[in-house]
Amino acid sequence: MTPGELRAWISGKLDPIETWDPSMRAIHSDLEPSQPARTFVTAAVLVPLVEHAEGVTVLLTRRADTLRNHTGQVAFPGGRCDPGELPWETALREAQEEIGLDPGHVTIAGLSSGYQTRTGYDITPVVAFVRPGFSLTPSPAEVADVFETPFAFLMDPNNHERRFTEQAQGLRRYFYAMTHNDRLIWGVTAGILRVLYERLYGPVAA
Repeated sequence: MTPGELRAWISGKLDPIETWDPSMRAIHSDLEPSQPARTFVTAAVLVPLVEHAEGVTVLLTRRADTLRNHTGQVAFPGGRCDPGELPWETALREAQEEIGLDPGHVTIAGLSSGYQTRTGYDITPVVAFVRPGFSLTPSPAEVADVFETPFAFLMDPNNHERRFTEQAQGLRRYFYAMTHNDRLIWGVTAGILRVLYERLYGPVAA
C-alpha cells in the first residue's frame, strides 16, 4: 500500500469524528463477569501513527516513576476528559501537555472502539496520523520516556501474548502483552492495540 492508501484504509475502518455518537459506539470491557456494574470516568488517549518514509510507527510513552498509578508502565498520551470536551480534543490536549506534541503535526484518522478498564475509566482511543519533523518536550512529572514501535509489529497477532495473573480463589485475570526491543507493552495499552487490530483486520479465530 502507498502511504495514501494506508491512510484511507485505516480511516475507513474507524468511526469518523464528524458523525460520532457515543451511544452507538462499540465498547470493549476489561471487567470480569463477576464484577458489579460501575460508573466510569470518561477519558481519551491519542494513538499516534507516525508516517515515516520507511514505515509507520506508533508513538508511546513510559509513565514517570513518581506517578501514583501505573508507575513506569508503557502508555498512550491521554487522560480524563474535561467537562464538555470531546474525546479528540482531550487526546490532542493531553498529548501536547504530556509530551509537547504540536497538534499542527496531527491529523485525526478516526475513533477506535471504547475501552472500559477495571480501574474505572471509559477510554476512547483517538487514532491519528503524525507528520514527521515534530519535536517533543516530555513533562518530567508525567513521562519518563517517549519512544516509537513499528506499527506492523504491533498489528501482528503473532506478537500478541496472552498472559495472566493469579487472583483470589484460584481465578486468573488475562491480559495482552507485546514485547519489542526489551520494552514490555501490556495491560490497557496492549488491550487497546489488540482491539485496534481487530477493528482493522477482523477478530482472530479462537
